[in-house]
Amino acid sequence: MKKLKYYFLAAGLALAVCLFSFKEDLFLVSKNLDIFASLYKEININYVDDTNAPQLMKIGIDAMLDSLDPYTEYVPESEIEDYKLKYVSTQYGGIGAATVLIDGKLFVNDVSEGYPANKSDVKPGDQILKINGIEIKGKDRTQISQLLRGPKGTPVDLTLIRDGKEIAKKLNREEIKQPNVSYSGMVGDGIGYIKLDKFLENSGQEVKDALLNINKENPKGIVLDLRNNGGGILQEAVKIVNLFVDKDQLVVIQKGKNAEKTITYKTQALPISQSVPLVVLVNGNSASASEIVAGSLQDLDRAIVVGQRSYGKGLVQQTFNLPYNSLVKVTVAKYYTPSGRCIQKLDYAHKDINGIAERFADSTIAMFPTKAGRNVYSGNGVYPDVVVNADKLSPVTITMINKSLFFNYANAYWKKNPKLESAKAFQVSDADYATFVNTLADKDLTYQSRTERLLSDLRVEAEKENKSAEVKADLENLKYKLTSSKKNDLATHKIEIKRVLETQIVSRYFYEKGRIEQSFQYDKELAAAKNLFTNQTQMLAILKGDGNYKVIGKPVKETASID
Repeated sequence: MKKLKYYFLAAGLALAVCLFSFKEDLFLVSKNLDIFASLYKEININYVDDTNAPQLMKIGIDAMLDSLDPYTEYVPESEIEDYKLKYVSTQYGGIGAATVLIDGKLFVNDVSEGYPANKSDVKPGDQILKINGIEIKGKDRTQISQLLRGPKGTPVDLTLIRDGKEIAKKLNREEIKQPNVSYSGMVGDGIGYIKLDKFLENSGQEVKDALLNINKENPKGIVLDLRNNGGGILQEAVKIVNLFVDKDQLVVIQKGKNAEKTITYKTQALPISQSVPLVVLVNGNSASASEIVAGSLQDLDRAIVVGQRSYGKGLVQQTFNLPYNSLVKVTVAKYYTPSGRCIQKLDYAHKDINGIAERFADSTIAMFPTKAGRNVYSGNGVYPDVVVNADKLSPVTITMINKSLFFNYANAYWKKNPKLESAKAFQVSDADYATFVNTLADKDLTYQSRTERLLSDLRVEAEKENKSAEVKADLENLKYKLTSSKKNDLATHKIEIKRVLETQIVSRYFYEKGRIEQSFQYDKELAAAKNLFTNQTQMLAILKGDGNYKVIGKPVKETASID
């Protein structure tokens, strides 16, 4: 009885401490809100110059949220529609055309098959002068987007320049659907392939529909491509895992500071492809929901993960409505895959003196067992079972992409060659490549190579150590050799430049589907997946933990992804 009294006393003291802490937190919140409101009022009333009250408030809010993490953000009413398109819905009212600004001029860069721009013969390469009579000169991308988008059925009048002549196009906006699954089907050797670009509304159903069609072909293996998929809705990720694993299996747990934010997600239905061998493709831009799918299927030993280490975003966001039709997206929890690991890479709770979040220390990385006893690790994303080192574009190729130097040649090729037999096997010939190189003669290809950047750093270090005079001649000689070497970059990097050019050209004839199909012939990760399906012994060895972390390709130094 005496012990029971002590228990009640201890419980009472604990409750009192909690209530005191809660009341103290409420007091601090109330106090600081009063200070902020008073400060905001005094500045708006008394500041020497006129102030933009909404802009001032947004700057203050953004600065506050920036101190937390990049995923916690305030969305004012004016940006709600863009927010929904980015994070929630795949539909909007528009004409189905992508644009690019080149030297201050707006051009049609791409059109989507079957939508108003395509049906009205708006073509890549057309320069847009006016939208509904409004000149676009001087407008930014947001303003241009607002002019092109609108309610379904409303008119859009375009004034274009094509081949030096001004032409007019009258279109009616339609509901533009950007599917989550951009491509699915058989890719040879009895292999089914599903490319999932995002986890927005209906993505689970889209993957299911694609999988049902593939199952009709009795595939010997399935590839789920999550490369460059930045994620989306967590619940959609759970539905997709459920397509491949049995009912009532743990997929992910989210754990937050508040008890109501701690939620366990399990599969709710019977799978439709439980036994067909499965490979998931990931890379450094596979994040969030992509990592839930890849990590969960890896933990459950249901799939072999192929590619590069994923991004490392192990955080969950939730939106909350605010007054005046605005909202805030808040990081409310971390998520954990079935083995118990969190794959979050950066520690936003502890930043350096410059306010930059650093990676979690290696000492904090823990090992976890998969369902079959394989070793997987927390932190730093999902590490593939089969590593295929990524090809990195050279500075000259990146420069040409950024300056849209492929654009005009692709349009000229399209005009000269009105028909292309096939997307899948298309390659730019050496003669066509030589023609392309000739178009660059009067173009600015100024760029700094990686070696030149290192040389510049070396020069600075030499000056710091007062050794400039000693190494000056060597540095100048090296600079001369590098400059001479750059003249040969168009030949040295011919293969990768041709591939970028091929992508641009194929899209003119076969749209996005053609781009994807044409890329298969160079796809190292897809080739690695196909090789796995032909070697069941190797697949079983990996899933049992006897052959994981196989590396394909030349090892490269790992670099941190940028948040």
